[in-house]
Amino acid sequence: MHPKEQIQNDLKEAMRAGDTRRREVLRLLMAAFKQVEVDRQIELTEADALGVLMAEAKKRREAIAEMSAAGRAELAAQEQYELEVIESYLPRQLDRAELEAMAREVIAQVGAKSAKDMGLVMKELMARVKGQADGKVVNAIVRELLG
Repeated sequence: MHPKEQIQNDLKEAMRAGDTRRREVLRLLMAAFKQVEVDRQIELTEADALGVLMAEAKKRREAIAEMSAAGRAELAAQEQYELEVIESYLPRQLDRAELEAMAREVIAQVGAKSAKDMGLVMKELMARVKGQADGKVVNAIVRELLG
């Protein structure tokens, strides 16, 4: 099922159940989808919707780090809840060991020898893990392996 349809259905369920916290997060996601559709003048594909969800998850991760650093635990907790809801619509995230194995495979495949070849490796690896891993984590792993 298209992520947008799934979120729309879950929004209706949250409204029926009176779950205001979840309802508000789902409304934010629907608004993000609508904004992309209006800006690009397109109908979102599943890949586009996953991209929007990944971007929203990234925003929440960055906000959690900022709020925690500023000592705003209550705001960080709200952002964490929103992140958990968003991640429930994303494909299963790959763990570090799986990412390292894929990175080693891509490095061998493209024949990368040093950090100069990082762009080639990242291009291929990010295409493989789209929606399943955070780009910062992937970048750090590739940097370690090539460094």
